[in-house]
Amino acid sequence: MTAAPDSPLAEWRASPNVEPRREGRTPDMLILHYTGMASAQEALDWLTTEESKVSAHYLVDENGRITQMVPEEMRAWHAGQSLWAGETDLNSCSIGIEIHNTGHPAKGEEGELPAYPEVQMQAVEALCRDILTRHAIPPTRVLAHSDIAPTRKKDPGETFDWGRLHAAGIGHWVEPAAIGDDLGMETGDEGARVQELQEALSAYGYGLEITSTYGRGLENVVSAFQRHFRPERIDGRADNSTIETLQRLLETAPKA
Repeated sequence: MTAAPDSPLAEWRASPNVEPRREGRTPDMLILHYTGMASAQEALDWLTTEESKVSAHYLVDENGRITQMVPEEMRAWHAGQSLWAGETDLNSCSIGIEIHNTGHPAKGEEGELPAYPEVQMQAVEALCRDILTRHAIPPTRVLAHSDIAPTRKKDPGETFDWGRLHAAGIGHWVEPAAIGDDLGMETGDEGARVQELQEALSAYGYGLEITSTYGRGLENVVSAFQRHFRPERIDGRADNSTIETLQRLLETAPKA
């Protein structure tokens, strides 16, 4: 196993929570997370402790320091139960980056998701660009943890600057459509428009059933979509701004 980092930007500290990628997969997906812990050191210790049963390939602390814990050729345990474009074993085809941020306040607590410091964003950008020099990862497969697990996760969250990464050649992004006065579709709605929305989200890669009913599962997916691509308002309602932004993404997605 690698005893030195793949990236010249990183230090090395091995995690025991690692195994071969299944079915000979190579990385074609990049998943970004936040740590959701009090400190980067606490996160690093947890990700490199056997009892945690979790790991990631990289950790970026708030000062821009990068630590690699799992070789890129190996399978880290960061995605959990997840789904994208019909695939469920995303650990076998992805590289995971944990970005230190204390995360969203716990339920019942006040506060907001902290911003990501400039020096940290510079490091994330540099690391992503470096990874993309080694792996053929399509822009539409540079994703948030919340994209692949919308019922469970919110990271890296609405304060993460996806537009900045796209401007640096990382990931897929369009300028979000302006928010209007329409309330949009919501939980409980049914019909052809709901089905069209489900089909469009599925075509982009989100995992959901095509039912023509706006249930809690669809609400979670719409919230995850908004958190990544239309962060100005995250309410799980499919207003015109959300739908138009989704259509722009589908129209501009690089062809396989």
